[in-house]
Amino acid sequence: MNDPFKITEPTVISFSGGRTSAYLLWRVLQSNNGLPDDARAVFANTGKEAEETLEFVRDCSKHWNVHIDWVEYTSEEPKFKVVDFDSASREGEPFEQVIRHYGKLPNPAQRWCTGILKIRTIHKFVRSLGWKHSESDNADFVGIRADEPRRAAKMNHAKIPLYVDGITKHDIQEFWNNQPFNLNLETINGETIKGNCDLCFLKALPKTIALIRKEPQRADWWIKMESIIDSTGYEQGAGDKFRKERPSYKQLKVIAISQQDMFNDVGDQDIPCFCGD
Repeated sequence: MNDPFKITEPTVISFSGGRTSAYLLWRVLQSNNGLPDDARAVFANTGKEAEETLEFVRDCSKHWNVHIDWVEYTSEEPKFKVVDFDSASREGEPFEQVIRHYGKLPNPAQRWCTGILKIRTIHKFVRSLGWKHSESDNADFVGIRADEPRRAAKMNHAKIPLYVDGITKHDIQEFWNNQPFNLNLETINGETIKGNCDLCFLKALPKTIALIRKEPQRADWWIKMESIIDSTGYEQGAGDKFRKERPSYKQLKVIAISQQDMFNDVGDQDIPCFCGD
């Protein structure tokens, strides 16, 4: 059987900053005796990642002696900039720029935040290197596991080697349990509680409220983004919320601080996103 982690053409390893994509990078390094010249590991920072995520990306580079490119969206040409651990945005600046530029908020039906802040930003960076890179994922290795068949269904299996190799969440947990470093974010049943993009609108409602209750100031950036669209009327009918069927982040902060538990049993679940693990 061919090694699915073997690099045979110019390839981007899309590193989200989570444990799964980090494990994917590690497997690539093992199969290729390091990172080949025609491969780049790239982390696209939105400015809303937890500090622990940024530290984890830095630590992977340090412990594995591998260069990881850090990039961020910018509204000015060439629509990206190269950063590092010290200069990376931490107050949601890239995400705010894209919201102001396009004058609308992403939502579950239009998750363009991932497409622009990560996929397109990585694409523009790689193209700047002279690569003939496609904006689609057909040139990238993506961390999709064997226990994520719905995410894998529309993907080129040659570009999701974890899925092909039968790697599951349990395998990922076992690997990190035996490493000298880890992503220092709390997990329950293998799920990272904070995750990338701290209060992402795709998170289950009870989880969002719990996170705000623990750190109320975490909601302030999301409240600001909703108020930007509401006050400017950039796009008629865009609304002032990331999710129309839910209370606004301003209302969620009030609910969380007041210790109301009215949403604990709503049956709401996280919606998978390619920002992911």
